[in-house]
This record gives sequence, structure tokens and C-alpha cells, in this order.
Amino acid sequence: MKNKLLLLTTLGGISMQGMAADYTNVIIINLDDVGYGDFSFNGAYGYKTPHIDKMAAEGMRFTHFLAAQPISGASRAGLLTGCYPNRIGFSGAPGPNSPYGIHPDEMTMGELMKQKGYNTAIYGKWHLGDAPEFLPLQNGFDEYYGLPYSNDMWPFHPQQGEVFNFPDLPTIDGNKIIGYNTDQTKFTTDYTERAVEFIRKNKKNPFFVYLAHSMPHVPLAVSDKFKGKSEQGLYGDVMMEIDWSVGQVLKTLRDLKLEENTLVVLTSDNGPWTNYGNHAGSAGGLREAKATTFDGGNRIPCIMYWKGKIEPGTTCNNLASNIDLFPTMAEISGAPLPERKIDGVSLLPLMKGEKGANPRKSFVYYFRQNDLEAVTDGMFKLVFPHKYTTYGAYVPGNDGQPGQLTNIDLKKAELYDLRRDPGERYDVLSQYPEKAIELMKIADEMREDLGDNLTRKKSNGFREAGQKAKKQVVQ
Repeated sequence: MKNKLLLLTTLGGISMQGMAADYTNVIIINLDDVGYGDFSFNGAYGYKTPHIDKMAAEGMRFTHFLAAQPISGASRAGLLTGCYPNRIGFSGAPGPNSPYGIHPDEMTMGELMKQKGYNTAIYGKWHLGDAPEFLPLQNGFDEYYGLPYSNDMWPFHPQQGEVFNFPDLPTIDGNKIIGYNTDQTKFTTDYTERAVEFIRKNKKNPFFVYLAHSMPHVPLAVSDKFKGKSEQGLYGDVMMEIDWSVGQVLKTLRDLKLEENTLVVLTSDNGPWTNYGNHAGSAGGLREAKATTFDGGNRIPCIMYWKGKIEPGTTCNNLASNIDLFPTMAEISGAPLPERKIDGVSLLPLMKGEKGANPRKSFVYYFRQNDLEAVTDGMFKLVFPHKYTTYGAYVPGNDGQPGQLTNIDLKKAELYDLRRDPGERYDVLSQYPEKAIELMKIADEMREDLGDNLTRKKSNGFREAGQKAKKQVVQ
């Protein structure tokens, strides 16, 4: 597939020259551990996010947008391939020296857009494997600067030596390691400045930028220009700098007169890591948080801005997911979808405000290795018996230290009416047994395709992740 894509890229680059009106640039800003309630337009307290609020006021805000899984690596793999992560062999958050990563036969967003001659870049967190063959430049991106995995996977983790034994954290530029354990106060600004420079450099060419911030994942770090500026401590400071970053990207588009042919998407990889207490965000009243399949873990903020194409100040309540961004970009750019099956659906009809549009009819909440823990049709959610870690009875952490969590074993299925109870507090299974049957049918169909460890159902549609080659080292 890689050689085929190289030919398509070359041909696409020739055909796109001088045709600025015929293509749409795409910028995806993917934050790390930002919860549903972490922007000021959605109730954040102690700091303001004016640039993000303005983006929402001038674009479309999605209220029922779900991460592919409620954990970073799997979620990002889903976003970049349009697949449920378990379809392509991804689970959890792969760390240093991971034996697996993105398979060479899977098409990433970078490769998707290269088919139409786009110049592509990622700045920030990758998390699709850290071996050389898994890194961005080998998977459709022209430029890369950032971290190969989470910023807490380093020797200064608060549980280093007790729970973890992380090596030094590399910062990578292209395919080259340029340092270890880099001062993290620089990252938000560095990622932003590189993204802005890439946009300026490609103002006359089609481009795709994936700005994948490392923040506000712990350990929190902020530049001097925002340190101590909020009323919510370091977390608020970090969110203010992220808001500044979004403002810089939007200002660059305005300055270069690129707003009308550039789609900007702002979202998060999963919900907040709330057992870090004052160093964590807010799920906005949703149940639980990161690493659980209650909606505090999966439901994430999403804003789309595309001047002249998306009606300003609109709210979309339809069910959608970050795996839907891949086919949406394919439809916008005219790039052909991969031959391999994907799970995303194009959201373009929703973005255009087409009456009656409802491209995503259901979503299945897979987690861990291949556990199907819940299913929704956007109105009702059926949760299956499973074990999970609750944030509802925890001793919170403080100042970068994690709190103590409690494990729960959910013994019976529960049904929630998300229209009236988005916090998933009240089981209505006895009142709506017919809805449970409908959702069970959807779940059984997915079990036939992707399997389910909880019911010991084997998968038919599972594809292996890429396996790390032996004796390869990033120079």
C-alpha cells in the first residue's frame, strides 16, 4: 500500500497545483484528557477560553461526540484510521518499546490526504507505536515533531519505581531523537509555532495539520506567559495556553485569508483523569471519567469551524465519533477510502445542516483488549455487566499525585435514557425493555464482526496490529 500511495501522492501533487479554490485544508487539534466541561462556554470555572468560545460561536458544537475508546493510544488510533481500535489490534496506551503499533497496511489520515496531494504534518503526541516503522514519517506525514507517547511515561512519574519503570522520554523531530526529558513548559508553544509556520509555508498548497497537544495530560506544564494567570491553579493556566494556541491557529488562517477553504476541528482523545484532583479537568456532570466507558470517559468536546460552509452558532445533538473524522475528510477532499473496512461515517451532511441527516445510527463502547461494555443509539445506552474503576468513591490526588481508586463489578445490565439522564444515574431497563432488545441486537451484530471477550465471542473482522521489527533503533 505504501508504494501505491507514493505514486498517488506524486500524481495528486501535480494535479493540485494552482487550484486553491478546489480544495479544503484540514486542521485537527486533538487535546489530551480534556473533559466535556473544560471550556468556559461549557461551564469551566476559574479561567476563560475566549478563542475556543469564539470558535464555537462561529462554528458547530457537537454535544454527543464520542471517543473511539476512553484512553489515549486506542482513541488516537481510531481517529487516525476511522476504525474501532480493536478492529486494528489496538488497545490501551502503548508505552516505551511497545511491541506493536500501526500496521503498514492500515491507511492513516496522513496517507488518506496524500492521495490528493496534500502536504501533511503532525506536531505533538503520536501514540501509535514508538518503533521507527510506526512513526509518522513512515505513515503518511511529511513533518513530525513531538513525543511518541504520553508525557508522563518518563522517569519522573510519581509512581516510578513502585508501579512503573519508565526510561527517558524522547523528543523526536522527523525520525531523529533530539533530546530526552525535554522541559515540558515549552511544548504547547513549540507545537503551536511549528503548526503556524507549516500553515504559512503551505498557504498556496493543500495541507493537513494534526496538532496533537500533550496537555493537559499530567504532568502539567505551562510557559511563563501563562503561569499563575488563572484562578484554578496550574490546570487553568494550562487551559489558557491551549486556548491561546487555538487563537494563534485561527488568527493565522484569517491573516492568510484561508478561513473559507480550511476546516478546523477541535476535540479531545478522552475524558478527564479526575483522580489527579486539582491537576485534572471536568467531565461536566457526566458519569465517571477517563478509562471508563461511562460517558465521562467517552463523551468529549468537539467544535468544527469552516467559514462560509458551516452555519455559525449551530449545535449538533446527533451521535458522532472521532472515528468519523476520517471518512469526513475523505469526502471533503475527494480522496478514496481504503479497501479495508472502516467503521466511521462521514459527518459532512451534519456539517452542511442537511435536514434529517443522521449518519451514525449507533456506537459500541469497546474497552480493554476487546470487551464490549456498552452500546448506544444516541438516545438510549445499554451497559453490559463488566468490571470498572470508579471515580465516585476515590481519595483524590493533589498537585500532580494520583488519588486512590476503587474497583466495581457491575453484575447486571443497565439501561439509561440519555435524553433525560446524560449523567447515567437512573436505570430504566424495566421501563423500556423493547429498547434494550433493540440495542442488544446491535451489540450482537458487532460481536459477530469484532468479537467480545466478555461473552467469549471470537472475532471475524479483527486485523493484527503491526509488529515491531527486530534491532531497529531511532537514530
